[in-house]
Amino acid sequence: MGNQTPAYPSPPGGARWPWYGRAAWWWGSLSSGLLLWVGLGSTQPANFSAWLRDVRVEALALGVQPRTLDAALTGLQPVPRVVELDRKQPDDTLTYAQYFDRTLPTARIQRGVRLLQEHRALLREVSQRYHVPPGMLVALWGLETDFGRMTGNFPVLASLATLAYDGRRSTLFRRELFEALKILDAGDVRPEVMTGSWAGAMGQNQFMPSSFQQYAVDYDGDGRRDIWTTLADVFASTANYLASSGWRDGEPWGHPVVLPPSYNVTVHGGTGTSKSVAEWQALGVQRQDGGAFAPAAEPASLVVPGGAVQTAFLVYANYQVIMKWNRSNYFALTVGRFADQLAGR
Repeated sequence: MGNQTPAYPSPPGGARWPWYGRAAWWWGSLSSGLLLWVGLGSTQPANFSAWLRDVRVEALALGVQPRTLDAALTGLQPVPRVVELDRKQPDDTLTYAQYFDRTLPTARIQRGVRLLQEHRALLREVSQRYHVPPGMLVALWGLETDFGRMTGNFPVLASLATLAYDGRRSTLFRRELFEALKILDAGDVRPEVMTGSWAGAMGQNQFMPSSFQQYAVDYDGDGRRDIWTTLADVFASTANYLASSGWRDGEPWGHPVVLPPSYNVTVHGGTGTSKSVAEWQALGVQRQDGGAFAPAAEPASLVVPGGAVQTAFLVYANYQVIMKWNRSNYFALTVGRFADQLAGR
């Protein structure tokens, strides 16, 4: 997600919910009853107004123009639903196999293949500039927002203001709020178009405002970094994020592997254990497809999602780049496998 800030509650085991799972959870929770303020008491409107005035003063000191603040902050109110979602955790426990099947159904793979072909020229151009493969760009696009179909309909400013005011993670979200105001001030997007997740992740690649400021690209040269509607900017911004995070051109992210029957994760190491490829081979670790390991892709780490030794992966430096995008092994493994399928591997 470019989401270094957790944009959604995570299911147990570190997996990040696919978009359709998050949407289903949101709508399902609506049936539980009335929306609650959850910590925003009856005196909040007056207090929030005073707090918002302080935000305005600080934003002005940061160089945000008064007219931008007028458009962005006038009438802004906290959103009780945002606080409720921030407090609540889904109660489903998914194995990696269940997560993979739900997140990457056949229909999504097929659509990814079609879109890869449809946008091949643009993706190749972006790939050549940033040295990130087209399949990886499409895989992240597909898993984050179902190829731009489900980007979130929460007003980002109201969501960030609510979370910054709430107090649980106020420092973090106050910083994101100021970054969002700077984005508006730069003219990249209008306040009413700046929509996203309940936690402020925006656009077709779900960048938090801080990630947007650091990595978003105006690839089509129209004067706006538009990750909401302009695919050239979406792909280039994603590629810029990965390239800036250390993506190694031409190297794999990892491989599914087979562990020997005698392999003991307690003795030899489980998820996160790092060794040279030669050391892994000496322990009897083999690629699932029988191929050779990439000689340059070292050091290599073992990932055993959910502790199920029958499902294991040897991963390299590019996998760690995917993890910078979203620190979930479930998510990173699925992105890598999706990218491989799109590349015909």
